[in-house]
Amino acid sequence: MMKDNGIRHLYVHVPFCRTICFYCDFCRTVYTEQTAAKWLDALEQELFLKDIRVPQETVYIGGGTPTCLMPEQLDRLLGMLDKYCGENCEYTIEVNPETMTEEKAEILARHGINRASIGYQTSDEKMLRLMNRHHIAGDVRRTMELLRSRGIDNLSLDIMYSLPGQTLEDLQKSVMDALDMEPSHLSLYSLTIEEHTVFAKRGYQPCDEELEADMYEWIVRTLEARGYEQYEISNFARDGLYSKHNTAYWEYRNFHGVSMGASGKASGFRYDNTKDLKAYLSDPLKREIIPLSETDEMFEMVMMGLRMKHGMSLKRFEECFGRSFVSVYEKQLEKLTGLNMIVLDDGHVRCTTEGYEILNTVLEEFLD
Repeated sequence: MMKDNGIRHLYVHVPFCRTICFYCDFCRTVYTEQTAAKWLDALEQELFLKDIRVPQETVYIGGGTPTCLMPEQLDRLLGMLDKYCGENCEYTIEVNPETMTEEKAEILARHGINRASIGYQTSDEKMLRLMNRHHIAGDVRRTMELLRSRGIDNLSLDIMYSLPGQTLEDLQKSVMDALDMEPSHLSLYSLTIEEHTVFAKRGYQPCDEELEADMYEWIVRTLEARGYEQYEISNFARDGLYSKHNTAYWEYRNFHGVSMGASGKASGFRYDNTKDLKAYLSDPLKREIIPLSETDEMFEMVMMGLRMKHGMSLKRFEECFGRSFVSVYEKQLEKLTGLNMIVLDDGHVRCTTEGYEILNTVLEEFLD
């Protein structure tokens, strides 16, 4: 079993949205004030019953749309979480420009939120309507100004590409519009059509693979030229402002998952909290346990670690499993280094440029 010295990362899922994006397959339901009030009661009970170390190194509030809560509900939620956030805690919340107000920005600042991940997606208004999003690029800029004026200046923008009908020029304009707002971090995701989404039901498709590859290569070149370091396959940061919380996932750290729809991981198992609102309100600890063998955990650590540009720590692998990476994966290492797909470098195993471009193919070798 993997060894770990405790859990220091907390994810909290807010399962409400004012409207449902047509590409989204996350656990979410349409917001009502009464339902959200009942959910907050259940969340308070779950936090009381769980053994969560105080303080945590990172706390991340995602969704759904955390900022769709009424101001007093948002204030109550953050009040529950205050004790988990120490002086050096990275405290992140996801923000939708459609639901951001001055009052909510003031609440975030008062509770010590120091990082925000903003759903920008694209600056193309026609594409935003296709996705059932109800903001425009100007709303994103206004949201960033509200947050910065209250001292929250570590701001990340989410951008989607390979959208139905999107051209390379469309994507380039959206990225350049985002760069004009000078975020400290950018997360760029290619569209995947999930089975139960509106996009799937309407038969929409992402761009063809060749165009998607061109988009990705242009993104990497452009962001690096503008001073953004690619530190993970989809994530870019300026001035070393990586997402510490997401880096914990990629380093295969254990983490708490709180609220309906959240997932968590401890040594030897993962768990998925119920996605059924009625079930969660009646039993906030209802969840499915997924056991993990040592072989599972070793592969998952490699899978997550190779997503990072600097790769996976060989020392951490050995500390966790009592065996060296080289001894466990001798055959794969010999093959992939011979093909110039991975290298051992500065205490890490990482993909070469060629390997990074076909990461899924590289990872398939470690499944053997």
